[in-house]
Amino acid sequence: MPLLILGLILWVLSHTFKRIAPGLRASLGEDRGKGLVALVALAGIVLMVIGYRAADGAMFWGRHPATVGINNLLNLLAVYLFAASGMKTWITSKIRHPQLTAVKAWALAHILVNGDIPSFVLFGGLLAWAVASVILINRQTDDVRPAGPFTAKKETMAVVGTLVVYGLISWAHYLLGYPAFG
Repeated sequence: MPLLILGLILWVLSHTFKRIAPGLRASLGEDRGKGLVALVALAGIVLMVIGYRAADGAMFWGRHPATVGINNLLNLLAVYLFAASGMKTWITSKIRHPQLTAVKAWALAHILVNGDIPSFVLFGGLLAWAVASVILINRQTDDVRPAGPFTAKKETMAVVGTLVVYGLISWAHYLLGYPAFG
């Protein structure tokens, strides 16, 4: 569990560095600052994966067909929100933080389907980070959302991309021993 927690700390620090220490972040310069943040975030991901796989803890509930179904729908929404964010589709004019909303949906989905202490720590920690990030960003920046036009081609590409990426993620889960569909 210590590696998991250390990974979470590195992830949170790397992703909030610009918000909590803007002067220090600016003093690093654009390229060096981005490189450092990326390196710390990558180290956080590696530690979270290693720590999660090695962590042990109480199980409060297990997989159930209902939670698997809800998990899959929330994850599909999360992947779509990431695709929509990159393509500036219609939904991005309605949701201020589509990527952070995607993280929240993804984290909640994994908590619902897993129900164990390591999942509460990992996915609960990332959920808390996403909520805190929204609050920090909202306090520091104006609400700027795309105004359109939102073409049918962009919307279709976002949906098709979502389905392809979701299929690849599901396939990777099966390869790792985590059956995505029960």
